[in-house]
Amino acid sequence: MRIGELARRTGVSQRLLRYYEEQGLLTPQRLPSGYRVYTDSDVLRVAHIRSLLAAGLSTDTIAEVLPCMGVDGERLIASICPELVDELLVERARISASIQALQEAQSALDTIITARPAASSTAAPAPAGSP
Repeated sequence: MRIGELARRTGVSQRLLRYYEEQGLLTPQRLPSGYRVYTDSDVLRVAHIRSLLAAGLSTDTIAEVLPCMGVDGERLIASICPELVDELLVERARISASIQALQEAQSALDTIITARPAASSTAAPAPAGSP
């Protein structure tokens, strides 16, 4: 199938599919004309890439771990390379630290928002030059 069909079947834009290829995540065959040709397995591969991106992994990390991932039906599993679990644990810790930092930022904003002065009952002065 050509790139337009892969885009239609996966819901991923052609531009993003070309980006995945640049990142080494997809390796379509090329016709002499230069057209990309994808297989049915590439549909599932794109789904796996999207799943790993949604899990917070970068495309660089995905390029490293995807060849080591096994498949259980359509679900990815960390089974082929023993070091994969360690790498995923590092990524999980990084994501957890980011979540913690965001929660702290949210808490700080909550404190600022709740500490605002109560709305006064007097109207604000009219801007200069207004009737």
